[in-house]
Amino acid sequence: MKILLLLLGMVLIVEGIPYVASPESMRRWLRTISEMKAESLRVMGLLSMSAGLLICWIVQRSGFFN
Repeated sequence: MKILLLLLGMVLIVEGIPYVASPESMRRWLRTISEMKAESLRVMGLLSMSAGLLICWIVQRSGFFN
């Protein structure tokens, strides 16, 4: 449970960085995203999830972080 909460905290930190660093750029980016087709957003989400799963799998399988 501790690792899950730490992971959630790190995700929130990473997600918040662009809003702190460049709020106007984030507004433009969010406007652009809101105008995209739903299918494009689904593909982007699927690719993002797949990349995250691949990273987790590689980290778990490798002995690099032991």
